[in-house]
Amino acid sequence: MRNLILLVTFTLTLLLGGAALFTPGGHAQLLDGDQSRVQQGFAIAPVPLNLVGKNPALVGLGSYLVNAVGGCNDCHTSPSYAVGGNPFLGQPKQINASHYLAGGQIFGPFTSRNITPEANGLPAGLTLAQFETTMRDGFDFHHAHPQFGPLLQVMPWPTYQSMTDHELQAMYEYLSAVPHAEPGQ
Repeated sequence: MRNLILLVTFTLTLLLGGAALFTPGGHAQLLDGDQSRVQQGFAIAPVPLNLVGKNPALVGLGSYLVNAVGGCNDCHTSPSYAVGGNPFLGQPKQINASHYLAGGQIFGPFTSRNITPEANGLPAGLTLAQFETTMRDGFDFHHAHPQFGPLLQVMPWPTYQSMTDHELQAMYEYLSAVPHAEPGQ
């Protein structure tokens, strides 16, 4: 019965002009128009990616969203660019791969979080559901700044909250594929 539902869904998608590939669990890998963003995501990933047990299409799309759209590196990598690779100084851009997404940028009383996978393999130690809640509602599961309440004060979650479930899942899949890193000095 489940295979029949997948077949009907796939057929309807094709008839309506979209393109989608489904995993055995029935989850969409790609949506119409995602293929070029997936390819670009892999091309711009500044660190080697661990694709074991991951959905490559989601990882590639997530890389595109994190690196080309979201600008996550600007706040979550300290310093953002490698020595000699700062585009704001007219140098060819080179991301600081050794501390990529490890946090450590200081914004007044706040310090950006390490969003690389922890020992349990979860980005920032968050499950997908917690990640989605953080991105949609700004809820701080780690309570790093309790004096400011339960909401992230610097993270632009009010902008990211408008992303689709598919996009947030792709970002999460990508963040779970990057290597763990520690903040720079």
